[in-house]
Amino acid sequence: MTRTTRGSCLCGAVRFEVSGDFDAFFLCHCSRCRKDSGSAHAANLFSASATIAWLAGRERVTSWRLPRSRHARSFCGACGSALPSVQMDGALLVVPAGSLDDPIAIRPTAHISCASRADWDIGLEHVAKLDGLPG
Repeated sequence: MTRTTRGSCLCGAVRFEVSGDFDAFFLCHCSRCRKDSGSAHAANLFSASATIAWLAGRERVTSWRLPRSRHARSFCGACGSALPSVQMDGALLVVPAGSLDDPIAIRPTAHISCASRADWDIGLEHVAKLDGLPG
């Protein structure tokens, strides 16, 4: 039986379903992924065999590629949420982990591009942890 995983954007206009398994789950610290995510790293799942079905809002998905690079991303044109993209001439499905609504079994495979890591992204395990908003 093929595993299916559902996901959506923040505003709910775009909904999708991934059929198949993920091959890898990378936390990328390169400067491009940090800019994409606005955070310490991007968290993306990769699959060479899974397929995506757009359940709603496909027309709202915008894709962008950094010229002269392999760096590409897709996002909701309404709310800006990161969304899956088919890359490498259809050979690779890249799915932002945060776009998924269903739980996944795969755990992160590796932190990558750590040489590009932000200088403030060191020792974060020692930062206070709160269960809700500060207040």
